[in-house]
Amino acid sequence: MQKKILEFTNLLRKSGIRVSTAEAIDAFRALDEVPVEERGVFRDALRATMVKRGDDVPAFDELFDLFWSGFYDNLRANFEGAAEALSGRGLDLEGLLEQLKQRMGQLEGELDLSELASALLTMDLAQLERMIQDAAGQVGAERIENMLQIGFFTRRIMEQMNAQGAGRELRALADRLREAGMGQAQVDALLEHIRNLLEALRASVRAWTERELQRQNYDYVERFRRQTLLEKSFYTLSEDDIRKMREVVARLAQRIKNILSIRRRRRKRGSLDLHQTLRRNMSHGGVPFELVFKERKKEKPKLVILCDISSSVANVSRFMLQFTYSLQDAFTRIRSFVFVSELGEVTPLFKQHEINRAIELALEGGDVINPYTRSNFGHAFHEFWRHYLNAVDNKTTVLVLGDARNNYNDPKAWCLRDVHNKAKNVIWLNPESPGAWGFGDSVMDRYLPHVDVAEECRNLRQLNRVIDRLVL
Repeated sequence: MQKKILEFTNLLRKSGIRVSTAEAIDAFRALDEVPVEERGVFRDALRATMVKRGDDVPAFDELFDLFWSGFYDNLRANFEGAAEALSGRGLDLEGLLEQLKQRMGQLEGELDLSELASALLTMDLAQLERMIQDAAGQVGAERIENMLQIGFFTRRIMEQMNAQGAGRELRALADRLREAGMGQAQVDALLEHIRNLLEALRASVRAWTERELQRQNYDYVERFRRQTLLEKSFYTLSEDDIRKMREVVARLAQRIKNILSIRRRRRKRGSLDLHQTLRRNMSHGGVPFELVFKERKKEKPKLVILCDISSSVANVSRFMLQFTYSLQDAFTRIRSFVFVSELGEVTPLFKQHEINRAIELALEGGDVINPYTRSNFGHAFHEFWRHYLNAVDNKTTVLVLGDARNNYNDPKAWCLRDVHNKAKNVIWLNPESPGAWGFGDSVMDRYLPHVDVAEECRNLRQLNRVIDRLVL
């Protein structure tokens, strides 16, 4: 066990989690007091002694599962899938295997199956796991460095195991069983089962290679994933992608909050008041020992967000609402609105509910708006102009998130003009490329004269760039 703990410690260090020698010793001592066979307690003991920073906990948990979780479960899932594929066609796998066993008994003296072919035919998963690990060690799979090598090492491991040879042996066995009197339907079912077994073996070997890449190069894999998310269009985000982005969005919102906080501290003290400084230092012969600064009025920046949640930008809206929710603490006052044609305020939802529930309620509309109508930016802006224009003053930043696809309705650009005249600035983030602005039913060109900043924003990298321009 101590050897395994040391290997795990080295894996954590290689992946960027700092574990000192003293902390490794603490882990040994902790394991003397807790039952190792209880997986949850075992994991908690290692996490408590080895992890110093909260940010490292997710990485530790994933590495723990990669290192301490056996490959057997993945192997079993693949081969159970192979068996279910045959049963799904209405074929009796158990009956086929029983008949195969009887026929093989008749040919026992003539059979000379390799170890791999026998393990596949009997689905001996423990033996297959051992053979995959042995073959991986022989081809040096622990040297894998990046995702481009997954296919290479998968092929090398399969070659080392002689998977093609095992496949030929099993197909030859099917031919001999046909000659020995097995029915053609059973032989065809056996051949299909052999194909499924070989595909399950290939999938298992690839899964083992991917796990090894994560174990050996966890930091690289995580950087690659983050880079992929940065470049991925909001239009194509899956539910899983959005979940993964929550941490990134939270860090981005915290960064904005930190920058604004630093800026406020720097501006807290006003400029030098020369007149009062001279008066204060008359007793010092006019030498300015005591400086007097003008009092600065406390700035209270406000933010108003208008977010398009129409079906054409559904994924974009979900991400932008997530970003909006995370911005709540960055501004003194923030009001959030959603619209398709109607416009409604969702600020109370964001204050009363946790992020996932708040976003679902905002997207569903419900009592707020009807989200299943056709987009009408002009009508939404007119609603804002009629009912909420007094929420905008010279300290307010108005942020519009939408594609400006107006279904050939009146854009009512004058409403945005009046908002722009009252606001500190108006910013528009559009998920479409600027080349599409003003074409078809896009009225973005009608709104541009009344916007201070208009940027394409279809992925996290572009959003980061926009944030840099706004707050730095």
